[in-house]
Amino acid sequence: MATTLSNPLTAATPASTANDWRQRVAHAFSRAAPRYGELATAQQAMGQALWQRLPDTATQVLDLGCGPGHWTARLAQRYSATGLPAQVFGLDLAPGMLERARAEHGDRLGWLCGDAAHLPLADRSMDLVFSNLAIQWCPDLNAVLAELQRVLRPGGRALINTLGPGTLTEVGWAWSRPGALLSFTPTSALEQSAYRAGFDNVVLEQVEERFHYADLAAVMASIKGVGAQLSRPASALTRRDVARAKERFEQIRDSQGLPVSYQRLTLELIKT
Repeated sequence: MATTLSNPLTAATPASTANDWRQRVAHAFSRAAPRYGELATAQQAMGQALWQRLPDTATQVLDLGCGPGHWTARLAQRYSATGLPAQVFGLDLAPGMLERARAEHGDRLGWLCGDAAHLPLADRSMDLVFSNLAIQWCPDLNAVLAELQRVLRPGGRALINTLGPGTLTEVGWAWSRPGALLSFTPTSALEQSAYRAGFDNVVLEQVEERFHYADLAAVMASIKGVGAQLSRPASALTRRDVARAKERFEQIRDSQGLPVSYQRLTLELIKT
């Protein structure tokens, strides 16, 4: 008998077109929007690594992959407190996320629906781009980083969190399907993309972040609830599949619960 629990984070098929990819991502994250803030505790915790790197001042700021606007609102509050007029934009591919952002934070911020590889912004218009765990969903990393180079002013910077190989290894092991998980860009490839885009000042930090959950259902909710179900259609899992995954995951339970690891890659790019 089939259940509704689906395999998490499966990658898009190579034959998928860019338009198909955008539609899948937008749909998945729009569906996730109502519970994103509740379920994205790991994502919000990792965002603090970017917050510690913020420059003292910025007047034109972009939150790339803003979701429901948590960081967008915080950035607006921080930079308005400097006494300088700051304009903060939140950009996301998912209309549902932007609807949630407007509902929670109003229209005082600039909400933009767009693709990170085709930013609807003028050349040299931004002092700061802040992006917490968004670009790992983008199929053309070179295009995304080239766009950041284009829209940043000289002296401007991009602060980016993304994910590297080794992310969600426990989840892949529990389901006995590690090959089905989304492929994450290696550190060396990320650095090469940044230099290729024209950034001379590149700082990259890799840190393993580990979070714990009460049971398999909570693990899956944390992943799927933030849009990670944006996958090609997967075969339904049977009750036996789910029971086997629960049994395997229990083998690595520790005193805090079921562990889920993320390889956080924090990238700081300064346009010279």
